[in-house]
Amino acid sequence: MVADDKSPFTPGPGGEAWPRIGLGSWRFGERGTDRDRDIAAVRHALDIGYRLIDTAEMYGEGGAEEVIGHALADAQRAGLRRDELRLVSKFYPQHASAALLRRACERSLARLGVDQLDLYLLHWRGGVPLAETVDTLCELQQRGRIRHWGVSNFDQADMQELHAAPGGPRCAANQVYYSLGTRGVEFDLLPWHARQRVMTMAYSPIDQGALATHPALSRLAEEAGLPAARLALAWSVRQAGVVAIPMSANRQRQADNLAAASLSLGAELLARLDGLFPPPTKKMPLATT
Repeated sequence: MVADDKSPFTPGPGGEAWPRIGLGSWRFGERGTDRDRDIAAVRHALDIGYRLIDTAEMYGEGGAEEVIGHALADAQRAGLRRDELRLVSKFYPQHASAALLRRACERSLARLGVDQLDLYLLHWRGGVPLAETVDTLCELQQRGRIRHWGVSNFDQADMQELHAAPGGPRCAANQVYYSLGTRGVEFDLLPWHARQRVMTMAYSPIDQGALATHPALSRLAEEAGLPAARLALAWSVRQAGVVAIPMSANRQRQADNLAAASLSLGAELLARLDGLFPPPTKKMPLATT
């Protein structure tokens, strides 16, 4: 039913290979007393093979970016090459105007200790006109401060409006809440992403841990010889162009999560998962956390 024969990579921005599973960093860097623990957690993730790290200026008000920057610098001293890593950050909507966005980007780069982001996302839509934000993101791209840009928490109507703006079709990714238990985006948004070659980044792919202990999913996962969380993650990245960014500071869970990238789920197992968590049959509001 399950075979370790899937590539751990999927087509990403510009046709590049992007890891199917990355490390989310929400809640990192929030308390100074946990700083060493958080740095060690990111460093362990890098040591065991994580090559996609997602963060945001909102997480710990820059604290998560600083934690990642310290862990990354340490890993680079030990031999990790920067070009092996896909580094993603997000900016506040109140920083989406031209001048504020330029400054927000420079602050994130400084905290992370890098010269360039691989992907830079508008965290959610605010009051700044999309055309101004897109124009500034394209400028940052041309200056080499970011390689690709995208958005987060955009529904299909928002994406269509974005694409209508000058430069809008250069949007490379949309980060949304997507999991076995929260499948609403499958009705219209994910198919639209696929048509436009926009990468889907699934946050909260284990429903903030709830799927790891879901009774029916746990029974099915046990039959397959898997932890429930790993099965849920493998399901979330079963389609090309979808990556997932679960957050965990626990070493064993980090390893379990990363292993999901190489699992291939058979038709029978997928059908049983659909029975437990039916796909949407109508348009649903975009879920957020």
